[in-house]
Amino acid sequence: MRYTFDWGAIYYPEVWLEAIGITLLYAIGTTIAGLFIGVIGGIISLSPRWYVRAPIAIWVQFFRSTPLLVQIIWFYYALPILTGFNLSSWFAAGLGLTLYMGAFSTEIFRGGVISIEKGQWNAARALGMSYFKLLRHIILPQAIRRMIPPFVSQTILQLKNTSLLYVVAVPDLMYTGYQLTARTYRPLETYTFVALVYFVLLLPLTLFAKRLETRNHV
Repeated sequence: MRYTFDWGAIYYPEVWLEAIGITLLYAIGTTIAGLFIGVIGGIISLSPRWYVRAPIAIWVQFFRSTPLLVQIIWFYYALPILTGFNLSSWFAAGLGLTLYMGAFSTEIFRGGVISIEKGQWNAARALGMSYFKLLRHIILPQAIRRMIPPFVSQTILQLKNTSLLYVVAVPDLMYTGYQLTARTYRPLETYTFVALVYFVLLLPLTLFAKRLETRNHV
C-alpha cells in the first residue's frame, strides 16, 4: 500500500507557532522555577538535622518515583476535590512540571555539593570558616561546575515532558497535533511534523549537553 503525503493539509503556520510558543513558555518557566526550588531544597537537604531533611527527602522521593503524567492528572482532577478549589489546566500542568523539575534539581544540587572531597570541608573548618562562608567561597564554586551538565540534561527532559500537557488540554505541540489529526485525518503528517519540531528544538540543547559532559571529563 502506497501512501501519498499531503503536507498542505496541516499547513496552519499561526496554529503551530502558537503551540510552539506555549511549549517553550512552559519549558522555560517551569525549568527556572524548578531550579529555584531545587537550590532551596538542596540547601535544606544538606542540614545536619534529620527532621529538617526528612520532609524534603520525602517530597523528592515521591516526585522522582511517580510518573509525571500521574502527577499532572492528580493536580488537575484530585487536588480540587481535597481543597475545594478548581485549578485551571494551565496552572495544574505548570505546578506538576515545576515540582517535578524541583525534585530532580534538589537531588542534583545536593549531589553536586556532597561530591566535593571531605578534605576541603575539613580544611576550611580548620581555618575557622563558618558553614555558609565555606559553601559560598569553597564548595559551591566547584560544585556548580559539576552541576551544570546534569542540570542541562534535566532541562532537555523537561522540554520533552511538556508533551504530557495534552492530557489536560493545554494547547501545546502534542495537543495541537491531536486536534489537527482529528480535523484532517492525517496522523502521519501531523505527528511526523511534531516530532521534527521537537527534534529541532532539542538538538542544540542535546549537543550542548554532550559538549559539557566531554569538557567535564577532560
